[in-house]
Amino acid sequence: MDPRLRGDDKRMKIIIIEDDHFFQNFYSLKLKDLGYEVEVANDGKEGIEKIKSFFPDLILLDLIMPVKDGFEVLAELKADPVLSKLPVIVFSTLGQETDIKKALDLGAKLYINKSFFDFDVFLKSVVSHLPKTK
Repeated sequence: MDPRLRGDDKRMKIIIIEDDHFFQNFYSLKLKDLGYEVEVANDGKEGIEKIKSFFPDLILLDLIMPVKDGFEVLAELKADPVLSKLPVIVFSTLGQETDIKKALDLGAKLYINKSFFDFDVFLKSVVSHLPKTK
């Protein structure tokens, strides 16, 4: 079965919560080209709102954003019994061990440093963290 398809034959849904429009557009276009349904949010507050209406299969989350940062988003997701089950991949320029540990402790499944970005590695990480079926 194609990993982009859910059990109900709808495309897998990914939300990108990222305030940098270059990264937002790059990830979004690449993932859409591969057949994923993609939604974007410009900050953590908008991201939480869209998660609740879009209910993605995977969340791609930046940490440094206006209004509500990625750590706050992770904490809010972790506190919700339903949303806490959604896999989150953090991609950020923050590379300190304390930031990585904090993100993972708050529920992120993986932490990718944008400074050492490789799209093929990123894509493999995305696919490996998507649910196999619904």
